[in-house]
Amino acid sequence: MADIQPVASNRKARHDYDILETIEAGIALTGTEIKSIRAGGAHIREAYARPQDGEMWLYGAHIAPYGAGSYQNHEPTRPRRLLMHRKQIADWSAQANEKGLTIVPLSLYLKRGMAKVELGLARGRKQYDKRRAIARREADREIERALRERQKQ
Repeated sequence: MADIQPVASNRKARHDYDILETIEAGIALTGTEIKSIRAGGAHIREAYARPQDGEMWLYGAHIAPYGAGSYQNHEPTRPRRLLMHRKQIADWSAQANEKGLTIVPLSLYLKRGMAKVELGLARGRKQYDKRRAIARREADREIERALRERQKQ
């Protein structure tokens, strides 16, 4: 879609976790935060989401202070409320609590001018699972490479 502009992605999350389910959520931001995001000043590598008092909150996301901001500039790593339906929050928080899953942000992007975050319901991988995933990915690349070579001949 042409109306989606990627801002930040959390590539490490796909390495460290098995993503079971994804969902899109809006973010409640201040004026200087959205301006900073539009300028590309956001990182979500160490961020996570957690339900609290019937709301979903994003912790650890770093949105750089806006350069042209005044004394009213925002705090870079403050918790930010995520905009989701109550039923979605209840479902995800129940799954996270019962099954021992984590809610991690996978990407941050602008959609029709509004900041959105893609959240993933994730199960942590063990070290040997990570190595197995890397080996499987390498094997798939080798197979693709061999098939391309064969088609050229």
